[in-house]
Amino acid sequence: MSNVDLMNLIQSNVRSLKPYHVENIDCEIKLHANENPFSPSDELLDLLTESIKSFQLNRYPDPDSRNLKYSIAKRLNTDTSRLVIGNGSDEIILLLLQVFCQEGDSIIFPDPTFAMYAIIAKGLGLKPVNIPLDDHWDFDAAELLKVAEENKSRIIFLSYPNNPTGNCFSENEVRKVVENFSGIVVVDEAYYDFARKSFVGEIEKHNNLVVLRSLSKIGLAGLRVGFGVADPLIIDQINKVRLPYNSNTVSQTMAEHLMTHFDPVQKQINSILEERTRLIGELEKFDSLTVYPSDSNFFLFRTEPSADKLFRYLMDNGILVRNLSSHPRLNNCLRITIGTRDENNRFLSKMADYTQTENP
Repeated sequence: MSNVDLMNLIQSNVRSLKPYHVENIDCEIKLHANENPFSPSDELLDLLTESIKSFQLNRYPDPDSRNLKYSIAKRLNTDTSRLVIGNGSDEIILLLLQVFCQEGDSIIFPDPTFAMYAIIAKGLGLKPVNIPLDDHWDFDAAELLKVAEENKSRIIFLSYPNNPTGNCFSENEVRKVVENFSGIVVVDEAYYDFARKSFVGEIEKHNNLVVLRSLSKIGLAGLRVGFGVADPLIIDQINKVRLPYNSNTVSQTMAEHLMTHFDPVQKQINSILEERTRLIGELEKFDSLTVYPSDSNFFLFRTEPSADKLFRYLMDNGILVRNLSSHPRLNNCLRITIGTRDENNRFLSKMADYTQTENP
């Protein structure tokens, strides 16, 4: 029987990592993962059902996702040569780091932001560097560029809107970074459909700009479809390291249907935006809360005195939100995804009950 010292074989940069924790608690109402609370429309499900009849599941999927790329290119008014499809946009983050960085290089991003930038970088032996966001959850381009130069950073990641703060950074500051950084600038627009602000139109003017998008937030989280838009040269390099069958037949087909039959999805998005306005307005009435503006399908709020206590209270009442208190800048902060009207009403009711109990 072998008894190998496995830990000694594992790379040191991997040994030092902690797994990305995804809360998967069995709660009746899940408002923690920034998903679309609505199921795909009957129209989209009917299209998928019809497509299944023609699937050759014994054959590999299209390695180039040609039909899906065409539908995206048409919707974005771009060319398929500027597109790459990923198993979620997380995969494209990994591929970009593989293409442009080698062990020991650094990447940079504002903080707090999407945790996977740092986690993926550390797993590849890279050095993640961050600069703190200001009190309005924004950054100064000159400072970011200065720190990037000092660390010889290869890539700057900007989440737009930013997760978990929910806001879009200053458009002028983002543009300054793109125009003055000598490396790659990744603008992660995973929540574009709720912000309706984009840098896709800038790509033809800036060959160092990469824009990421995701379909996970608008209804296809279970199928893991993301895509990147960039200069064709960047796309060609990504395809050198991308696994050839990284997007499966079902995901490609359903994503194509969503792109070409977007009206039902847009109605869901509009409902989410209306509910976002209503929810923020209602929570702003609570003196114990500080609610931050949002351009996304979620928003951040700070509670006094204890976010942990409120988090447990909501969970005990069948409502799961995201507790972010472990981050030093997000002490006593919770993040809530916009749910259906009924789910949101239940949340508001429990918030009122809690506030009355804590502040009779």
